[in-house]
Formats: sequence, C-alpha cells, structure tokens
Amino acid sequence: MTKYEDLIKKRKNKDTSVDEIAKKYKMGVMDVKIMQEWKEKYDKEHKLRQEAEGELTIVKGISVHMSPEMRDAQKKIEELQSNLERFSKENNDLYNRIADLTEVAQSKDYFRDPDYKYLIEENQRLEQERNELLVVNQRLNQETEKRLADARKAGL
Repeated sequence: MTKYEDLIKKRKNKDTSVDEIAKKYKMGVMDVKIMQEWKEKYDKEHKLRQEAEGELTIVKGISVHMSPEMRDAQKKIEELQSNLERFSKENNDLYNRIADLTEVAQSKDYFRDPDYKYLIEENQRLEQERNELLVVNQRLNQETEKRLADARKAGL
C-alpha cells in the first residue's frame, strides 16, 4: 500500500484529521483534501464502470442468445443438423446395401452354373443361325434382283 492510499484509508475511517495527515506526510492540508476527493471520485467512477460492464454483459447475453434472428438461426442449425444425421444414416445404409450385393454377386459362380452354360451355348447357336439366315437372305435377294433384271430385259 502506498503512502497515499494509507493516507486516504485513514481519512476515510476518520481515525485522524486532515491536519495530522498533512503534518505526518509533510503535505499541505489542501493537497490532502484534493487527494481524498480524487480518490473518492475514482472509487465512485470505478464502481459505476464495473456496474455498467456487468449490465452490458447481461444485455449482450440476453440480446445475442434471445434475439429473433438468433432463434431463427438456431432452428436452422438444428434442422440442418438433423438433415445431416439423416443423410449420413441413409448414406451408411446404402454403403452397407452395396457391400451386401457385392458380396452376393461375388459369392455366386455363374460360370459353373449349368443354366448359365446352357444359356451361353443357346445364345451362340442362335447367333450362328442368325448369321446363316443373313447369308441366305442376301443370296436370295441377289437372285431375285437378277431374275427381275432378266425379266425386264426380256420385255416383261
């Protein structure tokens, strides 16, 4: 504690008079009174500032968290959070479904299945038959064209 604070404290407690304080610290009476006034003003302003800061904190807390904009934003955040959780669950379910289907597809050996072999052979046979029919069709088309051309030459 500085000598001035001690001085002011004694004066506040009314333990000593202004004259005694002035004599003890070799100061003028007016100086001691001015110092006491300034200390009182400082203490008063300090108290007022602390109260104002406290009130401002309360007002900010209320206005920021309870404003309509903040409530709307909070609702939007909650809605987006629920959508995110729902999409995340759906995405996880789809990944699990894909994994299950992939596992099923890999577990089946279609090449050893008799039905599959029959279908492959039947497909090859039908394709060969189609190719033969295309060749026959082209030959018949050419023969028909030749006969038609011969008939036109003959004047029919």
